[in-house]
Amino acid sequence: MKGLQTLILVNNKINMIHPKAFSSLLNLERLYLSKNLLKEIPANIPKSLQELRIHENQINKIKKSSFSGMANVIVMELGSNPLSSSGVDNGAFADLSRVSYIRIADTNITSIPKGLPSSLFELHLDGNKITKVTAESLKGLRNLSKLGLSHNEISVVENGTLANVPHLRELHLESNALTSIPPGLPEHKYIQKAMYSGISLFSNPVPYWEVQPITFRCVFDRSAIQLGNYRKK
Repeated sequence: MKGLQTLILVNNKINMIHPKAFSSLLNLERLYLSKNLLKEIPANIPKSLQELRIHENQINKIKKSSFSGMANVIVMELGSNPLSSSGVDNGAFADLSRVSYIRIADTNITSIPKGLPSSLFELHLDGNKITKVTAESLKGLRNLSKLGLSHNEISVVENGTLANVPHLRELHLESNALTSIPPGLPEHKYIQKAMYSGISLFSNPVPYWEVQPITFRCVFDRSAIQLGNYRKK
């Protein structure tokens, strides 16, 4: 099995993995462990790994050392785990220096994890309990193109936040608690230039009559805007 590149162990009842389980898999690139009963990230994952999918487990802690040595990972899927913000150590993602896609959706986190890698192209944090988006939380993510924050509890997007993600093309904020349009949209030059950019603010309590005409001047051509405040009672 030394030449194995893909290992799929999805939809089992695995609750622990021995620290030496992957020691001989020096060429492993894709590891799929979703829909199991794991409570932590397996130790000693091969450094050759490029894709880790470990969603729908019982993981409630991501240590600073959880991704140690995993500098080649490009795709990281961690959604649908009982994670809280206190269970994610500061700098836990620091070693993922090449990662371009991270998904931590449908968990219990209340804030955007700190210290996310600058290599990120897509960040999906939908379906969590995030209440606020601060400028600091997106600092350094200059390559970010897609940001998913729908179905959270966000009531505030701090001024200056969008300036930290100058290459953003898609912003999803539908089904939150926003009462105003996030500041910085009119000045966002990259969304203005993107051919297929999109902004979704659907199902927020935004009073549409207070939205200024220039708010969405950054979006044009074949772009999409979703803005609505109707909710079923």
